[in-house]
Amino acid sequence: MLRLKLSTGIVLAALIAVLGVTSIALARTQTAAAKIVTVKATEFHFALSTRTARHGLFIFKVTNRGHVKHDFKIAGKKTPLISPGKTATLKVTIKKGSNPYMCTVPGHAAAGMKGVVKGL
Repeated sequence: MLRLKLSTGIVLAALIAVLGVTSIALARTQTAAAKIVTVKATEFHFALSTRTARHGLFIFKVTNRGHVKHDFKIAGKKTPLISPGKTATLKVTIKKGSNPYMCTVPGHAAAGMKGVVKGL
């Protein structure tokens, strides 16, 4: 009986270890699978490395190349205000169809800092 309990305990411990390693590997795979889009912000324009992409997980790397602070909002998430010469990243899931983006600083979107990423 004691041998059976020991064997069961060893099997359970091994199973827990395997599941832990598998979940860590899966998390790394999902992060590695994220597509990176570079965004350059200036007055009053965004230049994206792509505006059409397969839907899924994206990391937007936003660099402010302008002279005033900007931010970047897409898919319900927003970077903090980015000072000139600084960079911020934003991790979002892009859905199929139109995914509008914009600068939320008052007047910036109206001046042209907006657009759409098309999720395929």
